[in-house]
Amino acid sequence: MSRELTRQEKAAIRSLVTKWCANYDRGCGCLPLDCECYMFGKCWTGSFCRYFREAVLPLDPALEAALTAEGPRPDFKVCPVCGGAVAPDRRQAYCSGACAKAAHRKQQREYMRKKRGWGVDN
Repeated sequence: MSRELTRQEKAAIRSLVTKWCANYDRGCGCLPLDCECYMFGKCWTGSFCRYFREAVLPLDPALEAALTAEGPRPDFKVCPVCGGAVAPDRRQAYCSGACAKAAHRKQQREYMRKKRGWGVDN
């Protein structure tokens, strides 16, 4: 059963293709097909380019789970720092260690501002 792709999923697909697909060339598009990449025009889940499905999609596990799961899209949590997907079955709040570190730095910065009396309300 196929469903319509969300705007974020379409953007993630485009990003993966332009960055990681060996068959994609900015000037020509899809090299084997000699036309624009088939994955750029995708609006529904279902059939995907075989190379994309096997070699490129596994680079983004959250997107892979969302696109290959039967039925409705799993409810992934949103990373509060970058907006990426965080698996719902984990207690993890951020999508990566870099996002966790950035959030911790921001939290510490706010704490020190309050402590020094440089708060927002002054």
